[in-house]
Amino acid sequence: MRDLTRAEEQVMQVLWKLKKGFVKDILEHFDDPKPAYNTVSTIVRILQDKGFVDHKAYGRTHEYFPVVSKDEYSQSHLSTFVNDYFSNSFGKMVSFFAKENRISIREMEEIMKIMENEMKKQKADK
Repeated sequence: MRDLTRAEEQVMQVLWKLKKGFVKDILEHFDDPKPAYNTVSTIVRILQDKGFVDHKAYGRTHEYFPVVSKDEYSQSHLSTFVNDYFSNSFGKMVSFFAKENRISIREMEEIMKIMENEMKKQKADK
């Protein structure tokens, strides 16, 4: 899956939230100063070319909707990130954030609980 630029990701965040919308609907969700209508329209068409968005035509107006879910993109993006920066090791990534004090003790405990539950599920599936 291709990576998105920051602007493309901002538009996708809005579309994932809205589920579908016209360019004017997307534009309403941007903070001031809002980008130009034509800018958002161009980004949406680029997203369509990349296969992230499709549309339904109503005459000359188009209603856009995501084709790639937020979860699908998140998984792909995170996998690429972990591969590129942590030698494809989630353990190294968690260790990095723990050492850099980016994860609180409470968050580490939550991660450990999630991991314990996942280990139990995987053992039960065998």
